[in-house]
Amino acid sequence: MNDAALTCDAFLGGRLQIWQPARGYRAGVDPVLLGAAVPATGGARVLDLGCGVGTAALCLGARVSGLDLTGVELQQDYADLARQNAAENDIALQVVKADVRALPATVAGMVYDHVLTNPPYFDRTHGTAAADQGRETALGEAMSLSRWLDIALRRVKPGGTLTMVQRMERLPEALTAVSGRIGACQVLPVAARAGQPAGLFLLHGIKGRRTPFRLCAPMVLHEGPAHPGDREHYTPEANGVLRNVAPLPHFPIS
Repeated sequence: MNDAALTCDAFLGGRLQIWQPARGYRAGVDPVLLGAAVPATGGARVLDLGCGVGTAALCLGARVSGLDLTGVELQQDYADLARQNAAENDIALQVVKADVRALPATVAGMVYDHVLTNPPYFDRTHGTAAADQGRETALGEAMSLSRWLDIALRRVKPGGTLTMVQRMERLPEALTAVSGRIGACQVLPVAARAGQPAGLFLLHGIKGRRTPFRLCAPMVLHEGPAHPGDREHYTPEANGVLRNVAPLPHFPIS
């Protein structure tokens, strides 16, 4: 992918500079929230399934030093950008170019303390494919969400965690897929503004734990009822995560 087809965008208040396609799938707040929801500590082995250009894993690596980070990405251009982004931000991230459905032995033979994932959002049996192939591959699922989560859970060690971001309409499928396999399962709805329906959710759970399910109070991203003009207007909680490398403030993770 040539430089003219790319943009270099600031994340975490400029702490990360991320190269990504000018067209196609572009990282927004979703992977930043995902990275902020993982309760990793230094030395932990972490796997990001479907890592794209590496944004979620690198956000986590910027917050917690000393992690053993691996990302799996299907698309060669995106995998190459993830490697470049890791190198330029001085964060160690091993990127494996592979289909999640056919993980190489270097990944399939391992278990991880934490697995994070941003599976494709859209069930294409109920939608229209994106015109850009890279965007479509990232957002249009080629296998069911339940199978994706099964693959992810197989890579989590007993007592390890699974963390996912997904569109709110997929929550019933996600809960069915993880039922009986993780405990301390918590769902954090994410709404653009107070009083609006949540468009996203984060799901977090611990493999083998039996603690009951918990629905968290929604996280609200923006202040006020409408966009006030050409300036940022994140809530203090969102600003802490998106700009100041804070973990999610009202999403208990232990």
